[in-house]
Amino acid sequence: MEIEEIRVFDAPNIYSLREPVVRLQVKLGEFADTPTKDIGTLNEQIIGLFPGIKEHKCCTGYVGGFVDRLKEGTYLAHVSEHLCLEVQKILGYDIKHGKARQVKDDIYHVIFTCPHTVIGKACGLFIIDTLNNLINGRTVNIDSELERLKKICIRYDIGISTGAIIAEAKKRGIPVSMVNDGDLIRLGYGKYQKKISATLYEGTSSISVDSAGNKHLTKALLEEVSIPVPKGKLVLDIDEAISEANAIGYPVVVKPHNGSKGKFVFTNIKNENELKEAFLQALTLDGECIVEKYIEGKDYRVLVVNGKVVAAAERVPAHVIGDGEHTIQELIEIENQNELRGEDHEKPLTKIKVDESMKVVLDKQGMALSHIPDRNQKIWLRDNGNLSTGGKAYDCTDLVHPENIEIFEEASKAIGLDIAGIDVVTPDISKPLGVNNGAIVEVNAAPGIRMHINPTGGQKRDVVSPILDMMFPEGTPSSIPIVSITGTNGKTTTTRMISSILRRQGLTVGTTTTHGIYINDTCIEDGDTTGPKSANRILHNRMVEAAVLETARGGIVRNGLAYDKADVAVFTNLTEDHLGVDGINTMEELLHAKSLVIEAVKGDGACVLNADNTWVMKARGKAKGNQILFSIDDENPILLDHIANGGSAVYKRNNRIYITCMGVTRNFISLTDIPATLGGRLKHNIYNSMAAIGASFALGISFDSIWEALSEFTCDANSNPGRFNIYDLKDFKVVLDYGHNIEGYRVTIEGLNALNPSRLIGVIGVPGDRLDTDIFNVGKISGSSFDYIYVKEDQDLRERQPLEVANILYRGALSSGISTEHIKVIPDEAESLRIALQQAAKGDVIVVFFEKMQPLVDVIKDYQERVFAEEQLVQPIPV
Repeated sequence: MEIEEIRVFDAPNIYSLREPVVRLQVKLGEFADTPTKDIGTLNEQIIGLFPGIKEHKCCTGYVGGFVDRLKEGTYLAHVSEHLCLEVQKILGYDIKHGKARQVKDDIYHVIFTCPHTVIGKACGLFIIDTLNNLINGRTVNIDSELERLKKICIRYDIGISTGAIIAEAKKRGIPVSMVNDGDLIRLGYGKYQKKISATLYEGTSSISVDSAGNKHLTKALLEEVSIPVPKGKLVLDIDEAISEANAIGYPVVVKPHNGSKGKFVFTNIKNENELKEAFLQALTLDGECIVEKYIEGKDYRVLVVNGKVVAAAERVPAHVIGDGEHTIQELIEIENQNELRGEDHEKPLTKIKVDESMKVVLDKQGMALSHIPDRNQKIWLRDNGNLSTGGKAYDCTDLVHPENIEIFEEASKAIGLDIAGIDVVTPDISKPLGVNNGAIVEVNAAPGIRMHINPTGGQKRDVVSPILDMMFPEGTPSSIPIVSITGTNGKTTTTRMISSILRRQGLTVGTTTTHGIYINDTCIEDGDTTGPKSANRILHNRMVEAAVLETARGGIVRNGLAYDKADVAVFTNLTEDHLGVDGINTMEELLHAKSLVIEAVKGDGACVLNADNTWVMKARGKAKGNQILFSIDDENPILLDHIANGGSAVYKRNNRIYITCMGVTRNFISLTDIPATLGGRLKHNIYNSMAAIGASFALGISFDSIWEALSEFTCDANSNPGRFNIYDLKDFKVVLDYGHNIEGYRVTIEGLNALNPSRLIGVIGVPGDRLDTDIFNVGKISGSSFDYIYVKEDQDLRERQPLEVANILYRGALSSGISTEHIKVIPDEAESLRIALQQAAKGDVIVVFFEKMQPLVDVIKDYQERVFAEEQLVQPIPV
């Protein structure tokens, strides 16, 4: 087997609305038609290496069904799918959804959900590699491979703290996205987005974070506001350390100047020899160390969020309890089997690691790892209670004395942290620090919160809600209005109309279209920008206050959506287009792909649907939120039934557009007041206008604002470049249009005839990624509609041979009866227009179905300038 392509889908996609998905495109080669039961002992080896597949039901619906399929005979793609799910289960994930699908010949898609696309991709690569090794008789070391995958999981899977923040954000409807595979979490969109890494909030100043990291500076800042801290100072060498220890008196603490997670922190040092050993180890982490007075008492961590104490826990250092049989080393190994312990921050507790720091602690107790403790003897393995070094935590939030609460809140303000972890040592936190000689020993930025979410003992605390309340206070938005427009034709014009309406509200609007990404009038990226990458540029731009996203088939199929849920989705229409591309071969498959846009809508959002399009109406059952139907036929039975049941609708009656909502009908606007419809002659722009009205109405925009915006939206290069743009040249017209499929040609030709031309001259072309039959039919409708035709070809051939598309168009046109004298093949688009201009006579209309607009605009300008110059030359000389 060979992997030809790997695609990952992080946001809603055609395979899953909620979970990340990996899709492997594999070439089965010689094993395309060979079931695994006929490939040596492959089935037996698979079951031996992955015994958990005995529990897989497969399509049979009963446990063991997949093994029965193996025995009966199933194929490598199907087996790969199940093994990708199984290996993730082995790694600890509850993953159940996958499928294998033939693309063509021996090419298959193996599709499966995953907790994180990096993890899913690693599992997919491992399974394909493992199957290839088994087929070729090579040994597979499953244990070492699983260990490698586990390390990848630890690196990329979200920890408990981050996971809790994400879960609460989603519960509140706050959009969540990961930056750089999860190193940074973005909450919200556009103007209102906020970022957080673990519990380090973007609003916290870097000075405050640096101050917390500098333990010496932290003490100085706290002392300035009379907060109790241990006596001590920063030292540079061992002699200075000994001198300071003698000055403040033993026992003392030695810790790195800049450290974290309790690494190389040594407490209760009682003499000079212990001090020397601890100092040398602490010095390996930092070139400077702090020597300070050891405070007798318990180790507490207090969490302060937005200046308020929200939780407190007593931390107990890592330890084991003797049983009179096992060594300390063995007791550690037994404790690490606790299902609550994992690597780093993946579980409530961290596995205990043996290192030099531990050996120092044991040595102070007169023990080594080989020592066998007595039954019930407690052996301390660390001096500090950090969870990251194997400690445990017990909730004591309700025990904190009110005076101590004031001190802790003042400490967080003194350092300037929005989220602070205050490390406190005191015999009893329920009594004032001053009474018990307690002190704050550290203040931490980005404190872990798993000890409060899942304490070893005591009450679980909701510490995430205060964090999100701080980031998004009540009444503060977290997102911007998002409108997503899909369909076959009309997407770009509808997108621009909605954007124009929103801009009239004074909003900074980000727009993606077939012709570029825009922030209001400024194009920040040219080209076809209708995929999720372009949409993300809008959604993650802090200037943007509303997003209007043209969402095309290609981006949906290849990468999914850029967002979780939109406020409004628009489905303009669905006709045959792009069939045979990206595995979409039928109208049903195309409908399934585009329906994703109307499925990914908020519960209180809306879907604006074309009631005159049979395919769109087939998808109504998938549409989320409120449905707003639009129709050019006020007698459409689907429309009437929808209105009768209290539904909202936008429709044309006579030469006006009406809106009905909850039984109330409003005579909204005359078509003569919408320049884009040319007084109602451009039917496709009537549809586009109604879709824009419906979407804007769903967003709560006033009727007056919608009316004013549409009354200024014209068929020119300013309002709607490339969409039925009319240029008056002397005594004939030129129309530039981006029509690129049979339906686009049909509606444009209908609009051209409404101009009452003497003759229609067409410069025609079609992108190469269409079916031959579709290209032929475009030629056919052109041949029956135009008096003269110039067949041009796109510069981007899309894997076609030169003139291949042009020749198909030529044959299609001839099939409709146009004479060979009235059709020419001129591959260059601009040259075709120049020749058409030379041929044009009074009353003619020339239309160019273009690939690139600007060169054609330049040709038109050159023509205008030349004609003007000629006219100037023939004017009579004034007397």
